[in-house]
Amino acid sequence: MTATRIAPDFAASPQITPEDVAEIAALGYRSLMCNRPDGEEPGQAPFARISAAAQAAGLAVAHVPVVSGRITAADVEAFRTALAELPAPVFAYCRSGGRCQNLWSLSR
Repeated sequence: MTATRIAPDFAASPQITPEDVAEIAALGYRSLMCNRPDGEEPGQAPFARISAAAQAAGLAVAHVPVVSGRITAADVEAFRTALAELPAPVFAYCRSGGRCQNLWSLSR
């Protein structure tokens, strides 16, 4: 798992697994956000499994699925709202981390 710190309270990462969640919590993140739709790629861990692991680790969660290459104004607003409601710092993930970074930039 490789995360890129975008801001003091936000990091973006490629796809994670439920097994990665304990490490994310141990690193001090208080929230986990998924910006990837379920079923986008074969073998991708569904958000429900990652969410269950995150909640068991004491993390708040949000699912703001965005189709790659098709970020809309509504997506940016949903991201902005979720980010405002989640306890910081937030660890976000998608396929490569790029969607999370783009959403963060557009939400500023």
